[in-house]
This record gives sequence, structure tokens and C-alpha cells, in this order.
Amino acid sequence: MLDGFSAEILARFQFAFTVSFHIIFPSFSIGLASYLAVLNALWLKTGNETYLTLFNYWKKIFAVAFGMGVVSGIVMSYQFGTNWSVFSDRTGPILGPLMAYEILSAFFLEAGFLGIMLFGRKRVGDKLHMFATAMVAFGTVMSATWILSVNSWMHTPVGYSINEVGQFVPEDWWQIVFNPSFPYRLFHMVLAAYLTTALVVAGAGAYHFLKGDADEPSRKMFSMGMWMLVIVTPLQILAGDLHGLNTYKHQPQKVMAMEGHYDSYPDGAPLYLFGIPNAEEKRIDYAIKIPKLASLILKKDLNAPLDGLDTIADEDEPPVALVFFSFRIMVGLGFAMLGLGIWSLWARYRGTIHTSPWLHRASFAMGPMGFVAVLAGWITTEVGRQPFTVYGLMRTSESLAPVAAPAVAASLIAFIVVYFFVFGAGTFYLLRMMGVPPADQKKINLREGPMRGTGQHPAGPRSSAAPAE
Repeated sequence: MLDGFSAEILARFQFAFTVSFHIIFPSFSIGLASYLAVLNALWLKTGNETYLTLFNYWKKIFAVAFGMGVVSGIVMSYQFGTNWSVFSDRTGPILGPLMAYEILSAFFLEAGFLGIMLFGRKRVGDKLHMFATAMVAFGTVMSATWILSVNSWMHTPVGYSINEVGQFVPEDWWQIVFNPSFPYRLFHMVLAAYLTTALVVAGAGAYHFLKGDADEPSRKMFSMGMWMLVIVTPLQILAGDLHGLNTYKHQPQKVMAMEGHYDSYPDGAPLYLFGIPNAEEKRIDYAIKIPKLASLILKKDLNAPLDGLDTIADEDEPPVALVFFSFRIMVGLGFAMLGLGIWSLWARYRGTIHTSPWLHRASFAMGPMGFVAVLAGWITTEVGRQPFTVYGLMRTSESLAPVAAPAVAASLIAFIVVYFFVFGAGTFYLLRMMGVPPADQKKINLREGPMRGTGQHPAGPRSSAAPAE
């Protein structure tokens, strides 16, 4: 089935396959951990049972997603020592410590407090339980921080020297950790995680509206998801624009591929809304474009000249078609999220946010689109870096271990079978959990909230009335 592919292509596909599975779970758990912290804090502040019901509902979903993310990450990391051992050897003095810091500081923080968050409210009291929940949320963001520092250094390498055996060795850790693309990439990814979670939470609430079994917690989580969408989407669009400008500064050929600019434009470059890249003829077929808008976006001048891929050697060009389409999927979904958020604001203003079936249908359809946008953005970033692993310094072909194509093909087939079976079952289980209204979760114990020995919520008598939406 995989005959005719080189070991490099198979190894790249294997890593792309495993990282695509893996990134789904952190992009959900990062946002969900913060959502759990918010729910727990609101429960402690207001005494509203709805928030505790939602906390108990989503913490179970978080536990499953977190476990799946850990397992998929472990499998992915082994490939650094099998398929990509040359890359690991040459970049190890820099990337190895950064990844170790992620384990020692972030993952241990998450794992250490996770058990308290999931099972410890009655044992440690509400305040310490709240602290543990906040630490889990902080740990997920810190974990993303270290991983994105590693990834960003591969895109914008600084603070290094190369020793006599060809290894990258650190010269300035501050430059390495806080490399030029790191803050933009971190901000963009964390906001993407929050948007992904907001869409899932709102989509689950919309599903219960459409089924006709929306209880008060379902109404509340739908409202909260829509608020998050309204707040975060404009910030994400701004972050994406800033990240794009940073990418243009440090990786211009990636932006050339994203924009489909095969040719240079001396007096203003068009923005291609759609088209089909023609690699043989070096042009965009069936193009729908807005003249000079790309120059305005990238250089804030309609007539500013922009270089194209005709200034880049063919062997240094990224795969244009994949980058071109994935970028448009990501941006298109971003504006769809913005439109959904504006729609929800209008419905909220009219008082129909809980009685608008078309809004609920749209929210349900958009539920998984955060994951699609994350994957599209990741493809844009990583494929756009090709043909390099360390941008401009180390090619992908130079990073491969001395492995034979049949061996990589065999492990790839095994990964595909096992991943679809294990993670398919896990995803099905998550969807089953979300398919039950929060108040119907049989194992939810609404009485686990009081501090031990008091029988009373720390904020005072509990209110059964939900705050205004």
C-alpha cells in the first residue's frame, strides 16, 4: 500500500499523523482546564448549584481528554529517537533541556494537582480544591509555553552556535526561549485552545437545545460558550495578523506560499481569496483576488512591492498548494467564528439566545470547527517551514535517521490501526458523555461542594436561582 514512498516521506507522514492526533487533545484540555477553574470560582463565589453541576460534568470529560493527550504525546516523542535520531542528536543540546523543563515544571504540576481537582474536594476543602484546579489550568498553559518555545526556536533559531561535530549548542538561553516568533505563536495557540473549548462547550449546549432536553446547566454553558466566542475571536484575529507579520519578517517564503505569490509584484500584490495553485506553471488558476490588498496587509501600503517565490530557489520552496489551502481554511473558520459570535450577540440583545433554533444548529455545526482550524493552522506553520526542520539551517532530509522505508511503513500502518481503534473509542466515549444533559449525570454529587464539617457553602446560603444570562 505504501510502496514507492521514500523513508523520508513516510517518516514525515508518520509524524504528521501522530502530531495531528495529539494536538487535538491539548488544544481542548488547555481551554477546558481554564473553564473548570472559572466554573469552580463562580461556584465558590455565588453558591449557584448550576456552576457546580457544570464543573462536575466537564471535569470528567477533561480527565478523559487529558489522559488521551498524555498517551498520544508519549507515542509521538519516541519518533525523535527512531525516525529522527539525527535531528535529535544535532538539536539535543538546545531542545532536550527545554522539553525536560516542560516535564519537570508543567506536566508534573498538572499531574500533581489533577487528582485533587478530580477527587479531593471533600478531603481538602473548597479553598485548597480551588487552588488545585487553578494549578491544573496554569500547568496546561505552562506546558504549551515550553512546547511552543521549542517549536518556535525551530522556526526562528537564535542564541546558538554550532560545535565541531555539527550540534547546535546554547549560547544565550534567554534568546533561545524567548526567540523572535515565540510570543506571537504562544498567544495565537492559547487563544486557539480557548476558542476550541468555547465551541465545544457551546456546541454541546446547542445539541441539548436541539434535542429538547436543555436543562439549566445546558443553557448556562451555551451562554458562557457564546460569550467566550465573542470576546476571544477578535483577539485571535488580531493575534493572527501580528503573527503573520512576524512570519513575513522571519520566514518570507512561507508567507509567499500562504498568499500564493509565485511572482514578485513591484507595485502592489493582490490578495488571493481563492484559486488553485499550479506548481508546474507557477501560477494560481481560477483566481479570485483583490488587487493590492496583500501589500496593504503585509506592508500597510497599497503600492508596496512584495517579493514572490520567483526569488526563492526551487529546492527551498515549501509545498505551496497545501500551505495555500490550509491557510484559507484557518482564516475562513476564524471569520465564521466571528460571525457566529456576532449572531449570538444579536440574539442575546433580542432575548432569543435560548429560543433560536437556527443559532443552535449553527453552533452545533461549528462545535468541532475549532479542532479543524487548529489542524489547518498547524499544517500551515509546519509545512510552510519545509524543506527545513531548523529553518534555514538544517534540512528535513538531513534530519532523518538511517532507517529503511519498509520499517517506517510497517510502523506507520500499525500507528494508523491502533490510533483509530484506541482514540476513536476514546472520542466516541467523550461524545457519549457530552450527549447526556449535565443534570442527568448520575454520578454527580451536588453535595460534595460544602467544606467538611460545615454543611454550608463558604460564600453563605446557596441560591437555587441562576444569575442573569
